[in-house]
Amino acid sequence: MGERIIVAGVGMIPFTKPGASDPYHLMGERAARAALEDAGLDYQKVQQAYVGYVYGDSTAGQAALYGVGLSGVPIFNVNNYCSTGSSALFLARQAVQSGSVDCALALGFEQMTPGALGIIF
Repeated sequence: MGERIIVAGVGMIPFTKPGASDPYHLMGERAARAALEDAGLDYQKVQQAYVGYVYGDSTAGQAALYGVGLSGVPIFNVNNYCSTGSSALFLARQAVQSGSVDCALALGFEQMTPGALGIIF
């Protein structure tokens, strides 16, 4: 438990108003590519991915990472409301810390609806 786990790269895309951005899977892909570039890593080095997206479907992580590459790694979709992104990061850290993998990708993104007029529940 004393071994340090390193966040090697970070990728962010601009925040925009609801409806003014690309589809969620393209936003996630852009953020993942930016993080990998920042880390100087190729996606082929990633052994597991943890992806958080609250309002998405059950395969939002697969949709976001499809354009990054089809490497066959397990992609775990995380939904924990306001702490979804930090939960994805926690799970990625836990996978590395346990020795299950050497390199994990944590990705969090969201595409909000325009408020009460566009409620989806």
